Amino acid sequence: MKLKVIVHEAEEGGYWAEVPSIPGCATQGETFEELLSNIYEAVEGCLSIDMKDIKTTKQDKVLEIAV
Repeated sequence: MKLKVIVHEAEEGGYWAEVPSIPGCATQGETFEELLSNIYEAVEGCLSIDMKDIKTTKQDKVLEIAV
């Protein structure tokens, strides 16, 4: 999966980034390298869900796919 990320220079120094295709997914970093690391963590956190909150039956199947 490829996602577009918009990187901004923060007024107070450092950087912040947002992922427009995932509402609310944003992160920051003091350096560009730190920001890049944080982007991966933010996207993973924004896309992960807790399955215990989803009701399923014995007939349902839960799949994990890579896109």
